[in-house]
Amino acid sequence: MQNHPKERLYKILVIGDLGVGKTSIIKRYVHQTYSTNYRATIGVDFALKVLSWDTDTVRLQLWDIAGQERFGNMTRVYYREAMGAFIVFDVTRPTTFEAVTKWKEDLDSKLTLANGKSIPTVLLANKCDQSREVVTNNGLKLEQFCQENGIAGWFETSAKDNININEAANFLVKHIIASENDILRSVVPDTISPQLTPTKEISCSACFKP
Repeated sequence: MQNHPKERLYKILVIGDLGVGKTSIIKRYVHQTYSTNYRATIGVDFALKVLSWDTDTVRLQLWDIAGQERFGNMTRVYYREAMGAFIVFDVTRPTTFEAVTKWKEDLDSKLTLANGKSIPTVLLANKCDQSREVVTNNGLKLEQFCQENGIAGWFETSAKDNININEAANFLVKHIIASENDILRSVVPDTISPQLTPTKEISCSACFKP
């Protein structure tokens, strides 16, 4: 039986403290451009990236959440229906890594998937072009940190030198599709009879916690 091509749309959050390079990462990924003159994002901005994924078309709506918005009430609105997230920190500024745990806790407190699980999240150790030794010396620690905090994995990235941006995005998309399939399996058991197959498409969008 031949699989018909699908169109998938995923909202992805890009969060982290002010100045860690969220906008630069998005610009590099979507437009293949880099500038040192980006202004600080106010509120939220977003960009669209279209991927060919096997036979499917995947549209990623990347939401650039301003660093100064962290832990505020507005993040609940911004997070709505997201299926994945990048948490970004600046390897040259340790305080931005210390904030990662709070960003993850804020995310988990305001957003879960339809099956009650956290959305797939990837940690980006950004600006590695400025301090490679920091990442090299802390690789194992980051691996353990991700396991302890429910983060799918981490990548050292550089928007300036275009290091690991595409790889990190592909990694996240794989985890989003896997989590989406898990939701479908939980909603539609394998034993369901063909006559009872729902005619409406099942929504796998994330939902708020009250």
